[in-house]
Amino acid sequence: MLTTDTSSPVALITGTSSGFGLESTIALAKEGYIVIATMRNLEKQARLLQRAEQEGVSNQITVMKLDVRIEQEIEETVNAIIEKEGRIDLLLNNAGYALRGTMEETPLHEWRSILETNLYGVIAMTQAVLPVMRKQQSGKIINVSSALGFMGLPTFAAYSASKFAVEGFSESLRLEALPLGIYISLIEPGSFQTDIVKNHVTVKSEDSPYYQVVNGINRMESKGEGKAGNPKKITGIVLRIARARAPKFRWVMGKDAKGLYCVKQILAWRWLEKIVLRVLTSAKP
Repeated sequence: MLTTDTSSPVALITGTSSGFGLESTIALAKEGYIVIATMRNLEKQARLLQRAEQEGVSNQITVMKLDVRIEQEIEETVNAIIEKEGRIDLLLNNAGYALRGTMEETPLHEWRSILETNLYGVIAMTQAVLPVMRKQQSGKIINVSSALGFMGLPTFAAYSASKFAVEGFSESLRLEALPLGIYISLIEPGSFQTDIVKNHVTVKSEDSPYYQVVNGINRMESKGEGKAGNPKKITGIVLRIARARAPKFRWVMGKDAKGLYCVKQILAWRWLEKIVLRVLTSAKP
């Protein structure tokens, strides 16, 4: 049930059943926010509710069902929040998933599906909250992208396409919304311990034209297991954005993401591709 304490700032978060979304929900609630934590499947809310109880912030959090692919659910959710709370101060667009597979071998329906969630879901949520933020003449929208939103790697073509699009969308929106008192921020995490990657590349035969590169990146990923960052680090950035009067636009998170970002800024593409392919084709178990 939504609270009616209009003295507290209000945050709306998507994809809160685990990872960044769950941790950000708890952190913002502890910060004094009224948090509307949404997820597509309410059967997964137990983990969030248990954490909220442990942290003593249950009264600050309302869990609601929301599928970012369904416009009617978005409209109903936003309208319910405005009716009860009268405002939305922060939107965290976190819902999304990763898809692994080479470009050629990824069916077109999978491309459409990931864009529907990772891109169109962000657009739909943003369009829904902008009117109330304009009326308030204030608001913050945080879009969760990825290091793969500024650097494409083999087997991540579909995921990178969705995140590159979010980055371009966010840059344009930042410039449109700033004169209205609304700040758009983009978080670009590298590897973190979350549930986002559910689909793994499987190469059925060494006759596959992509066998060498695919197995190279799989081996590199396996070597990185155990080195992924704690998602709680992302919540620190979310809190910094929430607290800031005028938060900056881009937040690159994690050593791997920062390394990729710097390398791409410095090296010409012809050198970058040589390095990447050399690493992948020479990767050993």
